[in-house]
Amino acid sequence: MKRVLSGVVAVVFALSFVAVVMGAEKKVAKEGEKPAIEESTLVTVTATVEAIDQKTRMVTLKGPQGNTVTFKAGEQVKNLSQVKVGDSVLAKYYESVAVEVKKPGDAKPGVTKQEAVTRAKPGETPAGMAVSQVTVTTTITAIDKKKPTVTLKGADGKTTTVKVRNPKNLENVKVGDQVVITYTEALALSLEKAPKK
Repeated sequence: MKRVLSGVVAVVFALSFVAVVMGAEKKVAKEGEKPAIEESTLVTVTATVEAIDQKTRMVTLKGPQGNTVTFKAGEQVKNLSQVKVGDSVLAKYYESVAVEVKKPGDAKPGVTKQEAVTRAKPGETPAGMAVSQVTVTTTITAIDKKKPTVTLKGADGKTTTVKVRNPKNLENVKVGDQVVITYTEALALSLEKAPKK
């Protein structure tokens, strides 16, 4: 599933050199509370089917800036036979990163991953969606407010030091606190039939 999602994401970005970024959102910590920050982005791109070979499953899409990309539609793409030259493909790519600091013991250290895929049933208009979410829980082992950085230790014992974007977020953070980082990406594709001439 990750291979499918990353492949389609590459196609979306190849077509959207100057894509419209909508809904960029940032949330910051409230005063006196442990920091909880979220940033998200939604990119929407429409491309036109320039060429399609049903036997080899090769599809060429043309983006809004005139750039093209050719790829092989895998067997998991159902209803490819309904796709015709001139049809429009609408792709929406959502990505978010959420970081939340918790008191020691409030979260279980480690990594969890969840994935889901949905697609059109046979005979329906081609469409689909893929979602992937990874959550990593670490522990703060050091804080340097002058630099400003924190050192995080994962469940595997490895540490990494990261720069803090907003030093105010260190005001209510202590060594031993846990940092829960959740990365989510989702891609939705749908086909819009070309108008009949």
